[in-house]
Amino acid sequence: MAGRILIVDDEKDMLALLKRIIGEETDHELVTETDPLKALKLFRETLFDLLITDLKMPKMDGIKLLEEAKKTREDVSVVILTAYATIETAVEAIQKGAYDYLTKPFRRERILLTIDKVMKWQ
Repeated sequence: MAGRILIVDDEKDMLALLKRIIGEETDHELVTETDPLKALKLFRETLFDLLITDLKMPKMDGIKLLEEAKKTREDVSVVILTAYATIETAVEAIQKGAYDYLTKPFRRERILLTIDKVMKWQ
């Protein structure tokens, strides 16, 4: 069953890559946003099954976006992507309710498997 995914990353190239990978391999509806504040507003107005967000972004980081999304909808699945992975941020993300924490560059199969697991779990 197709779901709705919101992808947030301040890098347009990363959004284009994720949209291409996910769009080619799944039937999920994809919405992308470069501004985390606009993404949060959109998240509050629209029902999404999955939020995929970059960790380091201007205005609001991915952990804060995760926290705010969980305040709006506690059951939403959130996947954090980062090129700046640390054990501390991974632990913090999982403790705050992230479904998964993936490092960039990620393998195409890994992101698709994670999305598949989330959608089955939902």
